[in-house]
Amino acid sequence: MAKALALLSGGLDSTLAIRVIQQQGIEVIALNFVTVFCRCTSHGSCKLEAVKVSEKFGIPIKVINTTERFLELVKKPKFGYGKNMNPCIDCRINIFRIAGEYMREIGADFIITGEVLGQRPMSQRKEAMKIIDKEANLTGLVLRPLCAKHMEPTIPEKTGLVDREKLLQIRGRSRKDQIQLADVFQIKDYPCSAGGCLLTDPEFAHRMRDLVNSCDAGVNDVNLLKVGRHFRLDQQTKAIVGRNEEDNARIESLSQEGDILLTLVDMPGPLTLLRGEITEEKIYLAARVTARYGKSHVLPTSKVSLRQVKNDVPHRVIEVVPMGQEEADNLILRKIFSDKISHEPSPATEFNVG
Repeated sequence: MAKALALLSGGLDSTLAIRVIQQQGIEVIALNFVTVFCRCTSHGSCKLEAVKVSEKFGIPIKVINTTERFLELVKKPKFGYGKNMNPCIDCRINIFRIAGEYMREIGADFIITGEVLGQRPMSQRKEAMKIIDKEANLTGLVLRPLCAKHMEPTIPEKTGLVDREKLLQIRGRSRKDQIQLADVFQIKDYPCSAGGCLLTDPEFAHRMRDLVNSCDAGVNDVNLLKVGRHFRLDQQTKAIVGRNEEDNARIESLSQEGDILLTLVDMPGPLTLLRGEITEEKIYLAARVTARYGKSHVLPTSKVSLRQVKNDVPHRVIEVVPMGQEEADNLILRKIFSDKISHEPSPATEFNVG
């Protein structure tokens, strides 16, 4: 029996690709990739959806976290970025190389994906797909069942392992054909949709670009980009300010030795993490930012408590003047959209703890 390795994201397209191939009596084994840049990583939902699909259709699955390897690609991609900070072609090459290694390890004959020609502007063009396959040393071994009739026949089609006539010719961004096919296969609960990469988000990409340009970014630094407001105090130093209790808890859980955590004294407000080359001047700035986004921002001065993470340095309290909106806007990291600035809620209404 022929054996295929399926790249299963947990989305509808990859699920349909598997069902199309299973209809030909081909054994399928699934491979799922997760990284710190998945929108749903914090809840594990991409992984869970992939596991659900594998269980529903009786497919063994292996889950691989490629964050460390992928992070290096984000810093300097060979084939450049998409619209934002997304190195889509380099990402696919990385995934395909790992998949190729696993394919050979388990003795699979070829790889299948849920890709649709023209669905994504950077990595799902015919020319880009050819480059990706070639760079991954998989030319002729990647079958895309949903759009196969728009592509040149692959090795499994040429050798008769797969009946090309039973493959599809879906093209473009419309989901109409996939939805109809889901009805045929009685797939009622669609898994999470594709396109869940944070690097395609303009604001996250802005933060990521700043991080890459300012330090040797690690996984912890990237996870911090997902929460709070980010303030660039200088090239080496940042303050991350929680927006709510959930942010505060997440920021504290990501704090590392040497970081400083700041909170208001006897007043509801954010937790601020200060990281980088910390000086008294930076501490003072971070304290003023903390006061700006707490309940005490209307008062002339605020008391802010400081503590250094995993350090025997005693806690101390300083009194500062809350930072004004204009000064805060000059330090905050975000892609500047006029509507975001003009409609941003006031600190008092947005932060509601205690």
